[in-house]
Amino acid sequence: MAITDWPLDERPRERLLQKGAQSLSDAELLAIFLRVGVKGKSAVDVSRELLQIFGGLRALLTATRDQFCANHGMGDAKYALLQAVLEMGRRHLAEDWQRGSCLDSPQRVRQYLSASLRDRGREIFAVIFLDHRHRVLKLEEMFLGTIDAATVHIREVVKRALELNASALIVAHNHPSGVAEPSSADLALTRRLESAMQLLELRLLDHFIVGEGEPLSLREQGGW
Repeated sequence: MAITDWPLDERPRERLLQKGAQSLSDAELLAIFLRVGVKGKSAVDVSRELLQIFGGLRALLTATRDQFCANHGMGDAKYALLQAVLEMGRRHLAEDWQRGSCLDSPQRVRQYLSASLRDRGREIFAVIFLDHRHRVLKLEEMFLGTIDAATVHIREVVKRALELNASALIVAHNHPSGVAEPSSADLALTRRLESAMQLLELRLLDHFIVGEGEPLSLREQGGW
């Protein structure tokens, strides 16, 4: 039976409008995104199958293009739409932080970094630039690829901090493997960055590594 033949109070879109998105299951939310099903299956049926194939919503949302498009009814158009939705979510988070919010809680930093960096397929080195009251000036993803002293250009980080008139920085990068343990390269990079910043009276508040679970704070681990 097509979703349009369901009772109004059982249709995902109508339920979302009446009760809010939080009242819907993962399959129902995904069905609204898909809009239509395939021959013999409603959008909800297809959504349930996709969630079973991928093992859950997170794995589906972070699937590669080839993985996503390998499923019947899923093509480049839907994959592009999915990526656009995910990127809008990231930018919404970043925009909220770029409005002068004060970093009054380490947990807020962790929540943002986890949502922004955890499921990315490549290593990303991000910088949060802060003023003297630890209010956010800017969030920037500055470098992509394998993160080490060779690929993170410290002079570019310092240059950007001066351009923004920042007083302090928090840096972070993700480990796509999911293991948030610092490598020797991570520690060496952090020491070099802090030394360069100290020459200009800038403070490096922390370096977070994002993997599975809570982002790891090198400062809380005993520094570097």
